[in-house]
Amino acid sequence: MQTLPSYLTKGPYMIRSYPQFRSIVRLIITTSTLAALTGCNSVSPTVNSDSHSKVKSVASTTSTLPAIQNNDLGDNVSADKFSTDKVSADYASADYDKRAQGYDWVGVIVRAESDRQIDIKVRSRSDIKKPTCHFDGKATLMGQDTAHGTIFQATVNDSTAFFQFKDDKLIIDSTDKYALNYFCSGGGSLAGEYKKLAEDLEI
Repeated sequence: MQTLPSYLTKGPYMIRSYPQFRSIVRLIITTSTLAALTGCNSVSPTVNSDSHSKVKSVASTTSTLPAIQNNDLGDNVSADKFSTDKVSADYASADYDKRAQGYDWVGVIVRAESDRQIDIKVRSRSDIKKPTCHFDGKATLMGQDTAHGTIFQATVNDSTAFFQFKDDKLIIDSTDKYALNYFCSGGGSLAGEYKKLAEDLEI
């Protein structure tokens, strides 16, 4: 059996048992350790900022459509300076060139309705078969830039359809890929690419 020192068994510091003594010692050690750690954490390390590389912020990429809608096009042509006469023409699918061989085709007739609106008629071959696609509508100018050409939009079948004119081509697309199927039979769709014709469409 271990014997406690006399100064711990007499007077105001008297401890009645060894286990009690060990508990007090552990408490003192724990307190000292915490104090030491707290002191270490309160010290701010010296850092040479010149030796650290700078972090570069990267702006998030946004869609091109909001830029066109807001006419935020830099030095490109704005929608206000555009004339709808520039896109007024007839357009046709690639198989239009093979119509003499009996190929089916889809054509788009675009005419200026006003300074910012166009009239669009979609027709397809009807001389030897029942027409595949048929559509009549109007589209409003969104804007234009050198990268994406000129873009019009229209509400079609509760969806937004886009008509993009660039490099003598017309591309029709929609936010809903099924919205443009409604106007065609046999699983066809208005969506697609059409080339500009030098002459009127032969309906």
